[in-house]
Amino acid sequence: MSTVAATLAASSDLVAALDNRNEEAVESILFFDGVCGLCNKAVDFVLVRDYQQAIKFAPLQGDTARRLLTPAEVENLNTMILWVKGRSYRKSAAAVRVLWRLSLGWKILGTLLWLIPLPLRNLGYTLVARNRYRFFGKKESCRLPTPAERLRFLP
Repeated sequence: MSTVAATLAASSDLVAALDNRNEEAVESILFFDGVCGLCNKAVDFVLVRDYQQAIKFAPLQGDTARRLLTPAEVENLNTMILWVKGRSYRKSAAAVRVLWRLSLGWKILGTLLWLIPLPLRNLGYTLVARNRYRFFGKKESCRLPTPAERLRFLP
């Protein structure tokens, strides 16, 4: 089977699983603001460091977010949401759990961040999130994956 055919088959299997509400077919989805420069840099960061390719990505503005998240979660573009087997994590809890899914060095950093009390972690997260467009810019449209990345992105 050619690479393109394999990519299309795997992508259609994933979409079919989501369409059938079989969320267990996908372990982790990182939902992000598709037009946020910082969020796109975070997605690029995870793409490079997630060697097992366990994390999928979906914009908060997309169909997957509307199917799996609550309306309040979809409307709140001030946070990335990590969805793991039906449970969603927001703000710093999502960031730490993403780090825990990467290599050992990032797992250690995630653990060190976890030791900071949640209110302080979330305060730092919120301050950055409120100013992210000013510091990192805002795109005209959602990030388009490269052909090599397409398997990792959901609509």
